[in-house]
Amino acid sequence: MKSIKDPVHGYIQVDSSFLPLLDTPQVQRLRYIRQLGFSFLVYPGAHHTRFEHSLGTMHLANALAQRLEISREDERHVTAAGLLHDIGHGPFSHAIEGLSVEFLGREHTDILDCLKGDFLAEALSAADLDPDSIYQLINGTHPCSGIIHGDLDVDRMDYLLRDAHYTGVPYGTVDAMRLIRAMRLSDSRIILEESGVQAAESLLIARTLMRPAVYYHHVSRIAEKMFTMAVYQFIKSSPHTLLPAMIQADDGGCMQQLLHAEDPFVASLAQDLYKRHLYKRAVYIGKDNVREAHRLTSESFLHERTLAEKVAEEAGVDPEQVLVDIPAFPRDIWMEVEVQDRNSLYPLEEVSPLVTTLNETRRSQWRLGVYAPEGLTDVVSEAARSVLSIKPFTKQERLI
Repeated sequence: MKSIKDPVHGYIQVDSSFLPLLDTPQVQRLRYIRQLGFSFLVYPGAHHTRFEHSLGTMHLANALAQRLEISREDERHVTAAGLLHDIGHGPFSHAIEGLSVEFLGREHTDILDCLKGDFLAEALSAADLDPDSIYQLINGTHPCSGIIHGDLDVDRMDYLLRDAHYTGVPYGTVDAMRLIRAMRLSDSRIILEESGVQAAESLLIARTLMRPAVYYHHVSRIAEKMFTMAVYQFIKSSPHTLLPAMIQADDGGCMQQLLHAEDPFVASLAQDLYKRHLYKRAVYIGKDNVREAHRLTSESFLHERTLAEKVAEEAGVDPEQVLVDIPAFPRDIWMEVEVQDRNSLYPLEEVSPLVTTLNETRRSQWRLGVYAPEGLTDVVSEAARSVLSIKPFTKQERLI
């Protein structure tokens, strides 16, 4: 057994048989992948990594597995899945996952080949762990996958606590251990005892408040869109060859490739990111200000580029000087976890009226962004109003 000091959970105990997993290149690479992508440009302390988060998720996964009293074999696989669930992330975490999905049809959870690859397959075999079971736990198809991939999963518990700690934003407070102690297994389902409702509500509130303050902060979004554009320009000549290699790089390796790219536009964008010379907001509005907001959303980088090019043409500027950012609409929180009182089981939505309020809040937090270099925001703003069917700006919105 090895003890690792963690600033969020205290000491994390790692079983000796898991130590070879920690030392694999796939896991050690996570030391060099920032957990929050470009949020460090907003919150200077946000330099924590996917490695730390993976250790914390492993710790909580083990605690919940023990609480649920699942078999020893399942407990070990759940713990390993907590450690390995993020090894498929590319540089700056989610920053270029959209490109991966669009060009390669691959999400960061599609890691079966990685689990069966060099070093990691050997370490899993030595620990008597099955890569297929771990993959099922991570992609949500295992009977115990709700621990890693569910409504009240340990992944969310750790990243909310950890992100709040390193950003200094006070909204991520979650009583993870109270929540874990209130969970139990019934007919292969995780249910929540009535004593855990407030802890569950605190997690949902934290998720909702952290979205605009951290996860969708406009500076982070602008930097991420600039980075995505740079990577796209870098790989577009041969995406099926160049993109996989880029995804396997870490933050520093990826940035060095962009900084030294032959394409001057790619190198210039990377330099601007490095120096924090960012595009500015030309448009930044909620869905009520867009006449056909649902028509615009497609979660496609190429769709956003098509719209950006139309805006640029209308504005009379170069296409590369316009970035369009249309996030997916937040899905409603719909908890499959049921609450156990003395005699019956009830959906959390029936027990907690907060769920409906939080869903309305999440919808109100959505923002469409159009970004351009400083000095071009006014002309790009006017063009975007026409191309994207944006309603006339109010006085308050003109002050943003």
